[in-house]
Amino acid sequence: MVGRSSLPEGSLFLGFDSSTQSLKATVLNNELIIVASDIVNFDSDLPHYKTEGGVYRDPADDGHIFSPTIMWVEAFELLLEKLKPKINFSKVVAISGSGQQHGSVYWKKGSHAVLSSLDPTKSLLSQLKDAFSTMDSPIWMDSSTTKQCREIESVVGGALELSKLTGSRAYERFTGPQIRKIYRTVPQVYDDTERISLVSSFMASILVGNYASIDETDGAGMNLMDINQRTWSKTVLEATAPGLEEKLGKLAPAYAVAGRIAPYFVERLQFDKNCLVIQWSGDNPNSLAGLTLNTPGDLAISLGTSDTVFGITAEAKPSLEGHVFPNPVEPDGYMVMLCYKNGSLTREDVRNSCAEKSWDVFNSYLEKTPPLNGGKLGFYYKDHEILPPLPVGFHRYIVENLNDVTSNNLVEREVEEFDPPSEVRAIIEGQLLSMRGHAERFGMPNPPKRIIATGGASSNERILHSIAQIFGCPVFTVQRPDSASLGAALRAAHGWLCNEEGSFVPISCMYQGNLEKTSLGAKLAVSTGEGVEDKELLEKYTVLMRKRMEIERRLVEKIGRA
Repeated sequence: MVGRSSLPEGSLFLGFDSSTQSLKATVLNNELIIVASDIVNFDSDLPHYKTEGGVYRDPADDGHIFSPTIMWVEAFELLLEKLKPKINFSKVVAISGSGQQHGSVYWKKGSHAVLSSLDPTKSLLSQLKDAFSTMDSPIWMDSSTTKQCREIESVVGGALELSKLTGSRAYERFTGPQIRKIYRTVPQVYDDTERISLVSSFMASILVGNYASIDETDGAGMNLMDINQRTWSKTVLEATAPGLEEKLGKLAPAYAVAGRIAPYFVERLQFDKNCLVIQWSGDNPNSLAGLTLNTPGDLAISLGTSDTVFGITAEAKPSLEGHVFPNPVEPDGYMVMLCYKNGSLTREDVRNSCAEKSWDVFNSYLEKTPPLNGGKLGFYYKDHEILPPLPVGFHRYIVENLNDVTSNNLVEREVEEFDPPSEVRAIIEGQLLSMRGHAERFGMPNPPKRIIATGGASSNERILHSIAQIFGCPVFTVQRPDSASLGAALRAAHGWLCNEEGSFVPISCMYQGNLEKTSLGAKLAVSTGEGVEDKELLEKYTVLMRKRMEIERRLVEKIGRA
């Protein structure tokens, strides 16, 4: 059996995470211990792009949200410069990465020639600035493609048929509808495009100096791939845009080698010419790897710019809600996921308006307000929400009779606002109750054996307590909240090992029996209360969750965007 000893002594594995607001790097040694990390924040480190939260919002096109493609190139150069004094690049034997899912990049005709002959005496920025047919990359926050979603679903026989075929119904942020919008509204851009990359395969392409394949896991977030065959679906390609398959290139497994590192990085930064670039994948799949999530009863909750809930399963059972992707580290398995657009930025808005712009004040309000919040339920949508499909807006209710858990006659009344402490608890409880309600409806474990929390807000103990109370299970956290770049570094090691062995090997063989000695182990943060009061509280949360789902259903019927 291969194991950690199979990773060469003194070798380093470099993982990147190109997310919405930043580009991060994590470096693991051959013992799978973090030895270096760094970050470039788009807003503060690259202020000349004038992004807010790493994005632009189009005031003329409701829901159109995008990022400047070239900003990611400049961030990549800056991050490599920041890493240079910290590690010896010549010791890096493999690199992989994570990209925000669904975002897309459009390479202009003739750009492959530029990419494959980069001059190491010049910056990437100066050489790639004219390589794109559009300078704007649509990203996962975009919700301007509702029309294209309906068109694609209609051609394949409806939303459920598309979900059975690709793992998800058509979602506005998914790449297929985004490509169709470009094809229909700016056909000259589509015609001038020779290759369409995801954020993940775009960054990998720069590293190998060639167009890298889209990996099967991130490819499942496009509404274009047959989830069972793991090939492009000709039916959906034809429903999306003409000549699309040629522009997408071939798919590859997530553990495959994308290529050796380009001579540009060997000469400019002294990387070893044999350094392997392993296929990059999406941020959520990389988090799944970084959290070593390999037990079907476990769930992960990632609290970032978007909030996601995900787990693993042996078989694909797509439905009208949520997503099914191939498991990035287990070729025969799948990962299941729910995604919420209103995550950390919406929490920050409530902090700014109700808690004096201070997380300390925010947490003190969470601590002093009782669980259940006196029946106060809030729905907070700073941006058009994905799940449920509701437009920008804020809805607040007070649920009466909550103390009687046997009562089926819970009555709610809508109110204009809550007092600031209640507002703080209402956004946290509201988000978590929605996660639990949709996770159960999607068939995720109920209750989970445990939840592993990751993302920026997972370092907030008060939020972790609420997760444990609402889901009724213990909550674990990992050493670092940025599990996506950690997962990418781990996947770099795994891909190197698979290449060395000449075939796929289970990722767990690298850390089995040694997890606590690596940087990968999860530690118990909040245990489940076993007392009578704890069980009664969970029962009340269950009742409140059902009431929330009922109110949500009525809101969707009345003002829903789907």
